Amino acid sequence: MLSRQECSSLPAEFIPGLANPIVQDQNGTIYGQVFPAKVTGLSQTTAEIHFYHLWKQDCGAHGHQLDAEHVSVLVGRSSDHPISAPWKALYWYAAAHENTICDVSQITRASAVGAEEHGPTVWISAGKHASFLNETLCQGGCGADLCQDMVPLGITQVINLGERDEPMNGALWINSSEWLLAGKMASSDFPDSAIARLNSLPSREIALFNAGRHPMHATVAISGVTANAVAKSGTDTASAVSVGEASTGNALRKSYDKTIGALGSSARHVGKALHLKPKAGSEK
Repeated sequence: MLSRQECSSLPAEFIPGLANPIVQDQNGTIYGQVFPAKVTGLSQTTAEIHFYHLWKQDCGAHGHQLDAEHVSVLVGRSSDHPISAPWKALYWYAAAHENTICDVSQITRASAVGAEEHGPTVWISAGKHASFLNETLCQGGCGADLCQDMVPLGITQVINLGERDEPMNGALWINSSEWLLAGKMASSDFPDSAIARLNSLPSREIALFNAGRHPMHATVAISGVTANAVAKSGTDTASAVSVGEASTGNALRKSYDKTIGALGSSARHVGKALHLKPKAGSEK
């Protein structure tokens, strides 16, 4: 993960055993959640893994205390030899302003971002902490995000949260009403509808998770194949980028000539969690 470290410093570690979240340290702790998954049309044994980067505060526009953000992966392995077969990432999801008018959360095939065997590079916007699978997508989100002068995020540890109703490692604070973490833990980021829509698109696409939800964000985000085709913003944007179902119009405000991000060194920390054993008894 890459972050512009300012204002809220590093992701926080919380004091275990408490009912409400109290920051113990801001040291780059990542919290994980693993549960079995089932996707129509996939023959593999699958599991869904959420990686939460939790912050002391959102210090962007309309800031607030405690900020729960995350990146997720759907992993699979052969059903013929489920014990010996290695896990492989199939799809990645990055949350960005979830369930707001500025929602630009993304979903993509793991192969599209070079992250089948390990984690992808993820850009974390300054202050707001939204996650992006492509540096240029950080320009979305109603203009509240900034992904310039980025540095690798110093990840110190990955702690298993367990499940919402069965917390592990003393994470009693996950159900606190002071933030929206419990809701994120109870929802899948890979519903059949999102997977089916993504699979109907070219293999290198990064798609907006909520298709057609916001007029200024078209159904499909920028394709990795066409990334260098974007020439300029404003009224000329529609002719500069190829999209699947609708023109991006004025959604792209700035020029860019960078391809989908190269893998960062910190991605190896995320990749380690792909070997976690799925936990039975998950919730939707």
